[in-house]
Order: sequence, then structure tokens, then C-alpha cells
Amino acid sequence: MSIKDLVILGTSSQQPTRHRSHGGYLFRWNNEGLLFDPGEGIQRQFIYANVAPPVVTRMFISHFHGDHCLGVGSMLMRLNLDKVPHPIHCYYPAGGKKYFDRLRYGTIYHETIKVIEHPVEYPGGLIHEDDTFSIEAKFLDHGVENVGWRISEKDSVRFSKEKLKEFGILGPAVKTLETKGKITVGDRTVNLEEVSSLKKGDCIAVVLDTRPCREALELARNARLLLCESTYLSSEKDLALLYKHMTAEEAALLAKEANAHTLILTHFSARYPDDFAFEEEAKKVFPNSFAAHDLQKIDFRDHRIKD
Repeated sequence: MSIKDLVILGTSSQQPTRHRSHGGYLFRWNNEGLLFDPGEGIQRQFIYANVAPPVVTRMFISHFHGDHCLGVGSMLMRLNLDKVPHPIHCYYPAGGKKYFDRLRYGTIYHETIKVIEHPVEYPGGLIHEDDTFSIEAKFLDHGVENVGWRISEKDSVRFSKEKLKEFGILGPAVKTLETKGKITVGDRTVNLEEVSSLKKGDCIAVVLDTRPCREALELARNARLLLCESTYLSSEKDLALLYKHMTAEEAALLAKEANAHTLILTHFSARYPDDFAFEEEAKKVFPNSFAAHDLQKIDFRDHRIKD
């Protein structure tokens, strides 16, 4: 079974602390590495997490505040140094093109990798679809162009070994059945539905730096895992309103209304030394809430902490 996890590379907001690095979130999923909002120090966090940077295939930048993008240039240079053979797809709000260019070409280096840019125009929508994933983007409420993301895995067919054996369908015949939807075995036609069931694909949502809004709710709807900012506790709700962020309680209310399965809280203000205070506040509203910690690995099928 392939790796299917979330690696937390950093959980801080505007400034790093002694125990929290700038943000960075890597989903390893179906032989791809989806890196969201790499902040300052991201290369070192990969080392500490014992993850090789060449795993990255797609990079997502929600917006161009420094704590969400200062690691973009260093990641591209690192992947360039490693001479990765695969293209690096980069998604970002189209209005920030000049900032992306500055990050990408901020230093001297000989470019060897293929970077494919995907500037997202307002109001977003479906921006990518292939045989494995679909990627949706929506603009959030943060005062600057800021994009939230929804990545959905395609549904797949799960065969019953017992029923395949019962009907005598073996080897290449299984692929034929999956492709054509039916196959003749002897004097009988066997339909795909008789020997299989549909496995619903997983879905993740990444909502960073926003007030609660309809777009965030749409992204999070029925998500298997919702990675969501919770910069403040409710005791500082006035600051959340002023700076267009969410409290842990508001993130939990979003997860509850969206019928998400699991909520992972992150992007904590440096004023709070204790991450668990966010988890405690959120759990009162949405019990399946967890505060992220730097260098954590979370299997998002069963949400085990792997290290």
C-alpha cells in the first residue's frame, strides 16, 4: 500500500518560535508529493522530518504573505540541485505572479528542472483533473488574494477475490473486465458490478488564513481531512476579526458544518506557547479535532501519529 500521509513541516504563523517553524504541509499521496505554503526554513524541516525533498511534485501557495511563501525559492533551488526528472507544478493566485517570479528568480542558479506554473484566476474552480486527482481552488476572505484548495481522489474499483475466483476470472481477464465492464467466461457474461464494489476516493481540504466564509465551507464539504488555520483562541476573537483569521472554535464550527471527518489545526500565533489549548477549544465543538505539531506525520486514513 502506498504512503498516504500528511507531514507537518511547520505550524507557526507570521513569525517562527523556538518550537514552531514557519508553516509547511506535505501530503504524500498516490506517488505524488503535494507541498502547501512552504515558509522560511523549509529545507531544514525536510531534513528534520527525514523526508527527501524530491518527493515534491506539486507546490501550492495560498497567498504571498511571507510566512506562506518564503520557502518557495529555496525549495525550487533544492529540487534543481537534486535534478529531479519530473516537472514541478506550481499553483498560486494569479494576482501574485510578480511575487512568484521574485521568489523563483531571487538568486543566481542554473535552472535544470521544469517548472509548470498554474496561476489561479478569480473566482477559481476546477483547475486540474487527471486519472488520479482533481484539484479545486476558491478565493477566501483574508484581505489579499488568497486561495484555498480541495484535492479529491478519483473513485476506484475494489474487486472481491472470492467472487473473481468463483467466476474463474484470473490474470489479464480482470483488467479486461475493469475496462469493458463485462466479460464472457464460458457460456456466461459476468458484469463488473457482480464481482466488485466502488471505493470512494479520499478528499482533503486546505484552508489557510481566512475568516469563515462560504468558499471555505464548500472546500471543506465532506473532506476526509481538513487542514485549517486557527491563529487565535476565542479569548482573542477581536484580533481574529481585525486580521482576518480564525479562532480554533471557528475552525471547529467550519468542520462541523462541512461534515468533515477530521480537523487538523495549524498556523498558531506566537503569543500562545501551548498548542493543546487550540485542540481543547476545538474539541468542545468538533470532537475529532487535533492540533498539529512540527515534524508530525499523520496517516490520514486512520489518523495515527506515525512519529
